[in-house]
Amino acid sequence: MKITYEDVKNSPEIRTYITQADASLIALGFTEHSFAHVTLVAEKAGYILETLGYPARTVELAKIAGYLHDIGNLVNRIDHSQSGAVMAFRILDHMGFTPDEIGVIVSAIGNHDEGTGVPVSPVAAALILADKSDVRRNRVRNQDTSTFDIHDRVNYSVTKAELKINEAHTLIKLKLSVDTKYGSVMDYFEIFMGRMLLCRKAAEKLGLQFKLMINEQQLI
Repeated sequence: MKITYEDVKNSPEIRTYITQADASLIALGFTEHSFAHVTLVAEKAGYILETLGYPARTVELAKIAGYLHDIGNLVNRIDHSQSGAVMAFRILDHMGFTPDEIGVIVSAIGNHDEGTGVPVSPVAAALILADKSDVRRNRVRNQDTSTFDIHDRVNYSVTKAELKINEAHTLIKLKLSVDTKYGSVMDYFEIFMGRMLLCRKAAEKLGLQFKLMINEQQLI
């Protein structure tokens, strides 16, 4: 019997690691990387591959990769994709996943960060797009706008974010509504340009064009 995304979500061990990883990022002053983020990433990754007609099990593996992708922050923020991949390998092996499925999930997790990541598979590509498109106001923990750093400003400025594939399955578009009172479009590009370029590569892996729209203006 195949182990499911729901089995992974309900694992007390995994939930503990996600909680502790996010606690480390709280101490470092980072935006939210807890259950809201990883669940959203899992669902978006699944949406991408399901919409493009990938097999149901591949969709399931993408969701599992999305849910586990940030556990490496428990070890250290630096190189968290690689340490998270190693952690995921051990967890999934103990849960009874097959080697081929472990390989797909682990390689996706190990390649999701813009510093070193490459969309090596459809699952990795879907994870990259899902993760890098999660920009939203409620990821900001600091509620004192006068002390915002650039990451706080950019996330807080985004009042709406949509990631959609068109009906022809030729284009994936990230559409953002940005309140420029808190962050400018230039702020966004200062910290997200590398991520958006990786999204373009990920989209190409899936046979798609990547487009970025901010306040109804196409920028990529």
